[in-house]
Amino acid sequence: MERSQITSAFAALGAILAAIANDQPRPATCTNEEWDALLELIQREQHHNGWFTEDAIKMAFQEISFWLQTERLEEWLAPYAFAKEPQTVALILPGNLPLVGFHDFLCVLCSGHKALVKLSSEDARLLPALAKMLILFEPELASRITFSSGKLSGYSAVIATGSNNSMLHFKQYFSSVPHVLRGHRTSIAVLDGTETTAELTQLGHDIFQYYGRGCRNVTQMLIPDTFELNRFFEAMVPHAEVVNHKKYGNNYDYNKAIHLMNQVPILDNHFLLLKESQELHSPLGMLHYHRYASKTEVEAYLDANQHQIQCVVGNGYLPFGSAQCPQLTDYADGIDTMHFLGNFA
Repeated sequence: MERSQITSAFAALGAILAAIANDQPRPATCTNEEWDALLELIQREQHHNGWFTEDAIKMAFQEISFWLQTERLEEWLAPYAFAKEPQTVALILPGNLPLVGFHDFLCVLCSGHKALVKLSSEDARLLPALAKMLILFEPELASRITFSSGKLSGYSAVIATGSNNSMLHFKQYFSSVPHVLRGHRTSIAVLDGTETTAELTQLGHDIFQYYGRGCRNVTQMLIPDTFELNRFFEAMVPHAEVVNHKKYGNNYDYNKAIHLMNQVPILDNHFLLLKESQELHSPLGMLHYHRYASKTEVEAYLDANQHQIQCVVGNGYLPFGSAQCPQLTDYADGIDTMHFLGNFA
């Protein structure tokens, strides 16, 4: 099987995802039955997982479709070898966001290997549906994609993502095979005080997209000593509807009640809680922030927490609003997955 066959199938899939994400007509490469089945799945998914709203799934489709364009795929893959003898790579995928493990799935197949996929129960339907469409475009992929609900076996390498507690188990269990293991990270914003209202509103996307449940969501904000927080709150107003999502609203209410009962100082704009803390990870519905006096303090904080930070947004870092828009080369935890897949055997 040639790499071009695989990338062509992914490009065809990307066209379908883009059409759905942008409410466009059905592409000719997809039958009415296949198209309707995918639309129905999107509608049903939030009944299985309340976080996976139609908008959240379409957002994931949009970002994935950006990757799945022939020219982008070819440019990304050009430096990497294609396996002459396919090995089976076990993928243990998280389920905090819709299709959050798609990049690993893409990497394994585009490296020429076989994917043995263990799905999270929170996201157990979307990837199999997309894999089914891939196989329609390229039937030879059927022998390279397997979904397992039981104990994994017969693999030559492992890529696993989970909680920090899961990592302790994974490190022991998969110690005898080549592996990439990823724990829980988060992202931060660094403000310098020159931000416009529009830029701060874009920061809201980094905070609220997918309701703050991803490792690329901002949970900590560094601000200058002189920064006026009212500017931040005013810029967040366009995102106020987030609290109308039942599960997010419940988290916001719970964390507000806990902090008030414990008399912990917080700021509140009725859909987001702000707490002054240097802790990286904040609960859902809350954003941690702390002030700094010099750029040296910022650099020291980033350096001290580098192994827990997925990405940084701000002037001089990733643009505001782009945290949830990783490029193909933005590998999770900074580990080049394609390089690993080309060298483990």
